Amino acid sequence: MSAVARLRAATRASHNLVDAAFGDFVLSDRDAYRCFLVAHARALPPAEAAVQRLAFARTLPSRAPLLECDLADLGAPMPAPLPFADLDEPGLWGALYVVEGSRLGGVMLARSVRTDVPARYLAAAHQPGQWRAIRHAIDSAAANGSTTWNDAMLAGAAATFDLYAAAARLETDWPMPKISPDRS
Repeated sequence: MSAVARLRAATRASHNLVDAAFGDFVLSDRDAYRCFLVAHARALPPAEAAVQRLAFARTLPSRAPLLECDLADLGAPMPAPLPFADLDEPGLWGALYVVEGSRLGGVMLARSVRTDVPARYLAAAHQPGQWRAIRHAIDSAAANGSTTWNDAMLAGAAATFDLYAAAARLETDWPMPKISPDRS
């Protein structure tokens, strides 16, 4: 099983909970959309900054500036970022999976946003072939990894989902349990 397939399987529950938390925001409502962006602005910048320690991640465009511009257009400042785990290299690969996977979801969500509000952040799609290259890079990094290495990768992904969950809770007061990755 590829590392990306392991990540997908192990983080399914966390992913579903984060999707549900962010699904509580009605993106067609200007105020709810602003709160949705504020929640993302609490999580994305620290997660992006962390994964920038990977040389591969530095080849990918940051979405934090787009998020900041969208919030400014809505009259909201960037909130204070939430603290994020100090991940080791394998954990950073797991975090990269979540950060770049959220870009895929964002493109889908952009369709729900009103046309009179900015959506640069959500509409920031991968370039053609980029998601495939990201998956390949993750799989290559994990190819010779030990069980401990792979567990750390899964823990990094779980920590990143937890970061997004915490950000959503701050904007919605939505109770969300912390979910450990399924390592089966």
